Amino acid sequence: MAFTQIEYEAHGPIRVIRFNRPDKRNCIGPTTHLELVEAWTRFRDDQSALVAIITGTGDKAFCAGGDLDAGFDLVPSTAEEIAAHDRGERPGILGPSRWTDIYKPVIAAVNGAAYAGGLEWACFADMRIAEEHASFGVTCRRWNIGLADGGSQRLPRIVGMGRAMELILTGKVISAAEALNIGLANEVVPKGRSLARAMELAQFLCTLPQPAMRSDKEAAIRGYGQPLAEGLRIEAECFNRSIHQPETREGLRRFLERDHPDRRADAPVKTPGLIRD
Repeated sequence: MAFTQIEYEAHGPIRVIRFNRPDKRNCIGPTTHLELVEAWTRFRDDQSALVAIITGTGDKAFCAGGDLDAGFDLVPSTAEEIAAHDRGERPGILGPSRWTDIYKPVIAAVNGAAYAGGLEWACFADMRIAEEHASFGVTCRRWNIGLADGGSQRLPRIVGMGRAMELILTGKVISAAEALNIGLANEVVPKGRSLARAMELAQFLCTLPQPAMRSDKEAAIRGYGQPLAEGLRIEAECFNRSIHQPETREGLRRFLERDHPDRRADAPVKTPGLIRD
């Protein structure tokens, strides 16, 4: 598929998936939906792709949600389509937003407005780097359009039920500073710096052994909201899948032989935030 409304860029093991409709505030229409499904399929299935970054073109909007000019073209309309959507057999309204099995790291570089479905795509990511002028809101509230791309489920998991319900029910728009305060944003950076900061973080993630990182993400996602005993069972399943990988033996060797920047006294600290005497 040739992309016309998104961009899919490869930077070594990092993939940048960019909403590319700046004249429409990077809104998602039927064509964008199909291109997003293709892009995320490529990322998920490409063994050389380790980290994805979602962002938008320009400095006005990350993504302002669904393209309302498309009307009902985005939503299931027949009884069969509605039933399939209810059963979870459709990827989402605005791309594959209902997928829950991408266990590679995903970072959102929020370069402007993240509204309605755009906020939902920001919540699809594991971490959100917001520019100081960015804003967030369930603005579809005023048009009687409900959340259909994970916002009612992911937002409470990120910021807690009370904060999420305030945003969901009122449709209020909050600043990047408030998003940081409530835990929706992980970092706030100057205007124009979100992609560069996300790339720095992605590059660091690519230096780490991948199997345990992915199994830990899987355990966290699958175990969230489960009874503790079930969550611990999922954790054990994921741990036992990763611990016997060759990367674990190499990691132990590097630790024991002090063959790692975090262990070598003469090397600069590589792990962010590491405190070493």
